[in-house]
Formats: sequence, C-alpha cells, structure tokens
Amino acid sequence: MPHILGQRILLREYRLSDLPEMRKWVNDPLVTKGMSDIFLFPHSEEATEKFLRDVLEDRTESREFVVASRPSEDFLGQIGLKVLDWKNRFAEISLVFPREHQGQGYGTEALGLLQRFAFEDMGLNRLELFVHEDNAPALRCYQKCGFREEGRFRQRFFRQGRFWDMILMALLAEEYRSFGPPPEAE
Repeated sequence: MPHILGQRILLREYRLSDLPEMRKWVNDPLVTKGMSDIFLFPHSEEATEKFLRDVLEDRTESREFVVASRPSEDFLGQIGLKVLDWKNRFAEISLVFPREHQGQGYGTEALGLLQRFAFEDMGLNRLELFVHEDNAPALRCYQKCGFREEGRFRQRFFRQGRFWDMILMALLAEEYRSFGPPPEAE
C-alpha cells in the first residue's frame, strides 16, 4: 500500500525497526491511562513484538498505520481502523502517541489523513471512537476533526479512586464531506 501523505507527516506500514519506539509508550502510565484496560498491566517486549508481527503478517482484522514524520519516515505514533465492519461500512479508530510527540498537532493531521482514506478511498460511512471523559487533549483533537459526542457509558471505568464516563464519538461520511479534513491533512 502506498503511503498516505500529509503536510508534516505520513501514514506508513509498520516495520520491525518500530519496536523500540513502540516500547517507549506501551508501559508509560501517562500515555496508557486513557487507553483500554489491556494496558492496565505491564506489557512485555514479547507481547509488543507479537502485536507488531501480527500486523506485519496480516493476522489481524484491523488496518494499522505508523504515523511518521516527513521525509525521514521516523516513528511518531500509531493510528488504526479497528473493528472494521464492511457490511455496515464503519470502523472504530485507535490513536496513540508517545509523550514526546503529543501536543504538536500530529494527532489532528493523522486523523485527517485517516478520515480521507476511510471515506474517500475505502468508502466507509462512519468512523467512531471511545474516549475517557477526563482526556481533554484527545476530546479537543477529535472535536477539531469533526467528531461529535453520541453518547456516554456512565461510570464505565475506574481510575484514581473513582468512576469516570466513557464517551462515544463519531463522524459520518456526509459530515466529513461538509466539514472536510482538518487543514493540516489537505
């Protein structure tokens, strides 16, 4: 598959050489606190390598990309289309960046590129994602990219001695066409 090119970044295939960069965030509690409970416990290098090999050998239903800098193609983060449902034409998005690459607009640009690919090239009708209510930077990014809150799973996860809501956000193809990709992804 060809790379998906943005202004500052590109979405590219995974490489075995990405493993050290992936290991930088996978056990970082400041990164994983907003992610699913599979990151509740430490991940071994073998577990991270298994994920990487599964993607490289196409043993997963999801479509995964490395977010990389242009033109060096150095690893910045990861983005993917999970739970691809071809009959109903939707996918769930996952997105993660190590701390040193957060807050620089890479997530907004990567989401814009993925939206364009999903809606224009794949013909999907809906993209959705789940975000913890206390993840303000992610919420701002998703809203900037046109995602709307559709519902809440009240008190769905427990952290720091209390229960928090999980927010479902989505973007439809018709909204994308009227909203367009974020400027960084054009």
